[in-house]
Amino acid sequence: MRGLATSHLRPGHPDLLDLPWHLPLDRWEGHTPRLESLPRGEARHPVVFVDYDGRAYALKAMGEGQAEHEYQLLREMEDRQLPVVAPVGHVTAVTDDGPQSVLVTRYLAYSLPYHSLFLRSDLSRYRDHLLDAMAGLLVQLHLAGVWWGDCSLFNTLFLRDAGTLQAVLVDAETSRVKDRLDPGERAADLDLMEENVAGGLLDLVAMGALPEDYPAWDLAADIRQRYDRLWHEVSRVEEVRPEERYRITERVRALNALGFSVGEIALERREPTSDDDGGRDRLRLRVVVTDRSFNRRLLHSLTGLEVQEQQAQQMVNEIQELRATLGHLRDRSVSLGAAAFHWLESLYTPSVRALRAAGGEVEPPERYCQLLEHKWLLSEVAGRDVGHEAALADLLARLAPEAPDAEPAAPPERDGDRG
Repeated sequence: MRGLATSHLRPGHPDLLDLPWHLPLDRWEGHTPRLESLPRGEARHPVVFVDYDGRAYALKAMGEGQAEHEYQLLREMEDRQLPVVAPVGHVTAVTDDGPQSVLVTRYLAYSLPYHSLFLRSDLSRYRDHLLDAMAGLLVQLHLAGVWWGDCSLFNTLFLRDAGTLQAVLVDAETSRVKDRLDPGERAADLDLMEENVAGGLLDLVAMGALPEDYPAWDLAADIRQRYDRLWHEVSRVEEVRPEERYRITERVRALNALGFSVGEIALERREPTSDDDGGRDRLRLRVVVTDRSFNRRLLHSLTGLEVQEQQAQQMVNEIQELRATLGHLRDRSVSLGAAAFHWLESLYTPSVRALRAAGGEVEPPERYCQLLEHKWLLSEVAGRDVGHEAALADLLARLAPEAPDAEPAAPPERDGDRG
């Protein structure tokens, strides 16, 4: 029956049945007041955005059975703590043009399609971070046993993360989820990535957004090189002597600094050989990395905040500094939890409230990280710690005359920095 629709959605979301399912998605304009115009990248399938009480959803029309398949893939990736769009469900409908299945995901607020990084001058500072973000995303996927199968700039959205970028997978149509990938599968995924990324950049060249001699292929190859370096760091096996067990802690901390959580530490005794120094036993150390959300999870457990990894790292560092300050003032030790509560109540919440009132499209946690950077720069200029309130007041003054989506202006240079 024309217009018949059945929704299969996770609890806590609207059923979507009031939408004009008798029409294909690309003909919904003018037939529902729920349509929203939001930033988006290129897509091989029709995509629309709808709003329910301030919550935006992305709907992607696909062939029969395809939406359910991609939904299940996204659920598996989400269960593995991977940076993917949040899957909500799928809808089957009979339209004027025949049956279709529709994938439903939450719209990724504050996200940036790759082309906006090149078309908008206020976002130019993030372009170099795109390479690391793509490499990091692929490493996370491959560590979790996910073969993307269509890694491209078109299928990726970017979130600002403390001045850097976090890449998020938005299209899993061609993906496969396994226990682990072999080197050949990883290499094939990287080959596809290089070809697709270069193609996306060449599209911008054709549009005139990039110069004709833009090194698209070189940048795609650079992502692969960054991937190789990061993969080596998280997967390498090293040898330690029994008396050097402190290096195990050093290794874990180094991985945590990169944002990776460590799920298992494997130690294997290796018999000494004649080439070993003194013929002493050695231990083979292998660390099993689970995901890249170490600081995010720590901050969430302390404060309940949901932020990106680099944002969380900066905030946890500030909480640790506050903990040391409170301990000195009180002349006793202060727990990390108590310091986090004090930070949330006295620093983060009031600052975010003031920054939110200043407007703009930058999400509050990113604005707060800009405040931390601004405070550091002002302190460098002054040669002393200017304090949180002074930095906030100065940043608000600098944001006031700017366009809503502008990045804050840098503070004045120090005398020694002037030419």
